[in-house]
Amino acid sequence: QAQLHESGGRLVQPGGSLRLSCAASGRSFSSFAMGWFRQAPGKAREFVAAIKWRFGDTLYADSVKGRFTISRDHVNNMVYLQMNNLKPEDTALYVCAADPTGGVQNIQTSEIAYSYWGQGTQVTVSS
Repeated sequence: QAQLHESGGRLVQPGGSLRLSCAASGRSFSSFAMGWFRQAPGKAREFVAAIKWRFGDTLYADSVKGRFTISRDHVNNMVYLQMNNLKPEDTALYVCAADPTGGVQNIQTSEIAYSYWGQGTQVTVSS
């Protein structure tokens, strides 16, 4: 059973940077795609970015393209989300998720494809 644990969220000023981490454990992730989703208060959860564990292909939401970078560390079973030029509208609970077959097909942006979820880490962008 896959387990995901996020960390790194905090209060940051607009224009600032932050790196979120997701520790993945419990099984091999070679066939997986790993994703980040976020949910702001009163809004639906939305796709942010995803990466194929084995091949490293990435996909980003238009709202974060050019500002956020997703990466993974095979050795330590970690997934990262580097967030630059943060805006108040990036404020949300950021959640790491794993799609068991996403690594061998097109990266999915729908949360339905992701079977495993972490608890999330809060990011607040405010002056």
